[in-house]
Amino acid sequence: MPFASSSSSTPGFVRRTAESDEESETSSSDEENGFGFEEEPPVEEVDAAEEAALRKRKRPPPITISLKKVCKVCKESGHEAGFRGATYIDCPKKPCFLCKMPGHTTMFCPHRVAMEHGVIPAPEKNTKTSLDYIFKRQINDKIPKIKPEFVIPDQVDCGLIRFHSRRITCLEFHPTRNNILLSGDKKGQLGIWNYVKQLERTIYGSIHSCIVNNIKFSLGNDAMVYTSSSDGTVNCTDMETGIKTLLFDLNPEGWNGPATWRMLYGMDVNIERSVLFVADNFGYLYSVDMRSNKHTGEPILIHKKGSKVVGLHCNPVQPDLLLSCGNDHFARIWDARRLNIDSSLASLAHGRVVNSAYFSPLSGNKILTTSQDNRIRVWDSIFGNLESPSREIVHSHDFNRHLTPFRAEWDPKDPSESLAVIGRYISENYDGVALHPIDFIDTSTGKLVAEVMDTDVTTITPVNKLHPHEYILASGSSRTILIWKIKPEKWKTKKEPERKQFIFNNTEKKRHGKVDSDSDGDSDLDPKGRRSKTKKCQSKCTKSGMKKS
Repeated sequence: MPFASSSSSTPGFVRRTAESDEESETSSSDEENGFGFEEEPPVEEVDAAEEAALRKRKRPPPITISLKKVCKVCKESGHEAGFRGATYIDCPKKPCFLCKMPGHTTMFCPHRVAMEHGVIPAPEKNTKTSLDYIFKRQINDKIPKIKPEFVIPDQVDCGLIRFHSRRITCLEFHPTRNNILLSGDKKGQLGIWNYVKQLERTIYGSIHSCIVNNIKFSLGNDAMVYTSSSDGTVNCTDMETGIKTLLFDLNPEGWNGPATWRMLYGMDVNIERSVLFVADNFGYLYSVDMRSNKHTGEPILIHKKGSKVVGLHCNPVQPDLLLSCGNDHFARIWDARRLNIDSSLASLAHGRVVNSAYFSPLSGNKILTTSQDNRIRVWDSIFGNLESPSREIVHSHDFNRHLTPFRAEWDPKDPSESLAVIGRYISENYDGVALHPIDFIDTSTGKLVAEVMDTDVTTITPVNKLHPHEYILASGSSRTILIWKIKPEKWKTKKEPERKQFIFNNTEKKRHGKVDSDSDGDSDLDPKGRRSKTKKCQSKCTKSGMKKS
């Protein structure tokens, strides 16, 4: 328990100096000899400098001990607050940690019970008969299709334990090979895993020197993959051989201090122009020609100078529309054909740092953003009023550190463009086990469609990627990759569900008989490779299968 300064009435413990020891010995010896007075010492001449030095000499402070409770949030005594393990305890002097509003605590927040609380649903455009709907669809193809039933991958099919040496930072499915998953980690490694043939896995450890922030594929050759990193480089790597080609380097002279070190975060591909856009931590945008693999043009300031640009996304229908987001609390829309400092088409204000911003995957008409203020914001049309979002959904993803930022992403297979997936930060108690589920949210209403969890996975899962063609979810939890699929009974098949298969990666280096564990990521296993002490469950993966207390 932390120590705090005691009150003036509390006695302190004072060290005894050597002078006081000598005086006590002299007085005791005088009393033994029968003298009732103290002999005055001879007067000695002391220099002024020595006398000043004696005056400046400080005695050691008294040692005080207090057992008062100290709050980790407001730093005041008398109560305790903050995270105790996986449970968050509210501070009575601060607003709710989830919705940031005063008047209640996180445990009793209405958004925790019903995520759609206070969310304005999308307006109903089709209020007449189905024949009228079909007629309007023939005239205007922009009218959305009938909303189908959501299909949620909610069961762990297989997993690769400790595949990376540090926490996973990004995931990407191969565009043409449906069973290939690529992953990047904090150390700069690039992993390739065939999750159908689970033993076929490769990891390249010399692609970058630090965090891999983005993975994109080449247009003409799907065996080449582009990666950007916090070391300020963009590499093109051959997936078969692992040979990399340096395309762009913002730090050719090496490390000269944090004031000049540039890191690359946002990256995306303009399909029509064959241009790779990347953005750094100083607010600048760069372009790389994918045909010549060379940097073109001059850097352009697209966000506040000195702020980090964490995300870039090109519109899938009109790639010249570029969406960016950064640490200056804004997401901005640009025209890639005329980029300059003050040429943004729209600026979308947020309360705090914007972790991600994406156009909708099919029409490109909607925008989905994730901000550190525990809000998921949705704009239903980029051609409407962009001053305020259509909906704000309260969701727990405001974290402290040592985690990859949470990002809400669209389901690329959803024709209604309303389903999004994101991991959850605050844990929930499921049958006595503290779990951090993966949430599927209907962005048109703000309702929680499903919360996916497994009692064998007790760590936070901030990185999630949905398959572009199949009903598969890949999630990165610390150094582990998990593949989620739908339950067989949902497709009315007679096939019994297969057991989960977890594969341990034994390629790590060992130091003095101990595994080199991740220093800043959650680990679902102990250093000896054993599972944590949680209940083992095969099929309790959804909200309907587990009792939430």
